[in-house]
Amino acid sequence: MATCEVASSVTGVVFELAARAGEAVVQGQSIVIVESMKMEIAIVAPSAGQVSAIMVEVGQPIDEGQIIAVIQT
Repeated sequence: MATCEVASSVTGVVFELAARAGEAVVQGQSIVIVESMKMEIAIVAPSAGQVSAIMVEVGQPIDEGQIIAVIQT
């Protein structure tokens, strides 16, 4: 199995966790919703697999490029 790190494409605050560790996801499925500039932006799975870790919590500020989740493909 390969590991795929999911990075945030924007700077903002974690608004919602749309997936949990252990959950199977498909390519394009929302993993985390980030609030940035009063907009909700979905960070999606770049590939199908199983979420092995969510690295952020609701309300946590994050930076563009920060690793927010890990998927085993």
